[in-house]
Amino acid sequence: MKEDKQNPEFTVIGENIHTTRVLLRKGKRIVARPDGTEAVCYPGEKGETWYLSIPEEVKATQDYEEGRVKHVMVAIRSAMAGNSDSKEGHDYLRHLVERQQSAGVHFLDLNVDEVSLKLEEQKAAMRWLVETIQRMSSVPVSIDSSNIEIIETGLEACRGDAGRNLLNSASLERLDALDLAKRYDTKVIITAAGEKGMPQNEEERLENTSRMIEASLARGIALKDIFVDILVFPISVDGQFGNHSLETIRQLRTRYGSDIHITGGLSNVSFGLPCRRLINNVFILLALEAGADSGIIDPVASNLEKIIVMDRSSKPVELAEQLLLGNDLHCKNFLRAFRKGELQTET
Repeated sequence: MKEDKQNPEFTVIGENIHTTRVLLRKGKRIVARPDGTEAVCYPGEKGETWYLSIPEEVKATQDYEEGRVKHVMVAIRSAMAGNSDSKEGHDYLRHLVERQQSAGVHFLDLNVDEVSLKLEEQKAAMRWLVETIQRMSSVPVSIDSSNIEIIETGLEACRGDAGRNLLNSASLERLDALDLAKRYDTKVIITAAGEKGMPQNEEERLENTSRMIEASLARGIALKDIFVDILVFPISVDGQFGNHSLETIRQLRTRYGSDIHITGGLSNVSFGLPCRRLINNVFILLALEAGADSGIIDPVASNLEKIIVMDRSSKPVELAEQLLLGNDLHCKNFLRAFRKGELQTET
């Protein structure tokens, strides 16, 4: 996927096969199927409506009571169960894979942390998911977890037929993940987290990532195989969070040149605000301009070709940009425009 002739290829790490992903029960995707049962709806192979049933055990959870359905978790559990709903789960996972591949994804990020509270069940789910997605996909996978044992289980299941896979992620508090990346010959995402917490500004991000880069190089991991996750935080919490990320990108690119990859969960920036797609896409553009060449994003919602040609003079884009650059105190102008219906945009 190319942004333009001046910029290098943008590596898309698809974020969607992740058991934390939710759909709102009041949203368009949660419907009553013809037999009256509640389900997630999505387009089938010929445009017809297909369904993923929401089991009773999910309806008993707090997430469901609060209006959220963890649809990827439902699909994985259903597909693994080996019962009458298994085909629905498999079909839904295939749908997610095919949508992302059609949108130009380079890695499919897999995470099963919330499929269970039991480590052995999490490991079994990761092993199953890696094996299953590899049969469906023509691109490598990214193995993502908060637990190093789950990551290793996923790496053990990787075949590598589609290319070198990706470990997500290593940090100063989890340096042994670098050893796994070396052992299994994967590329690796390193994060800007410190030993005891999240970075507070660009200086801490640079300090932490520089130490991680040196630790990676010391283990024989090439600079071109390193993706730096700058850790993007919600702009609704602090108006300077966008600037912290963008300045970190600029300085990393200056310090390490073109070989290293700079990435992050770019959609985190919009958490808690309306018109998330607009904010995300404007932030992706700003990150590209700062020197990012990768993103952990939804490639269906955020189309790079459209993003790079968006009208920067339009009011919605201008308001989002001012929000992200810390020039809209407490998001007041953006929220006022939203309430007035002034944030309509094709992006």
